[in-house]
Amino acid sequence: MEGNLAIIGYGLSAIGPGIGIGLIFAAYVAGVARQPEVRGVLQTIAILGFVLCEQLAIFGIALAFVFSG
Repeated sequence: MEGNLAIIGYGLSAIGPGIGIGLIFAAYVAGVARQPEVRGVLQTIAILGFVLCEQLAIFGIALAFVFSG
């Protein structure tokens, strides 16, 4: 029963990084639409933010497997 609860907990915790990634790329698209000449700088910042958000999700699934075993 504990393993099932850990995976359900991960599913709920993956909502945060999902929302964060959506907000990052929404801001990126809005920024490029306003000033297309700074696309390179904004793309670098957006990808860095994406990586940091995705690390939270990967860390969460690693903990879900640790606590389910």
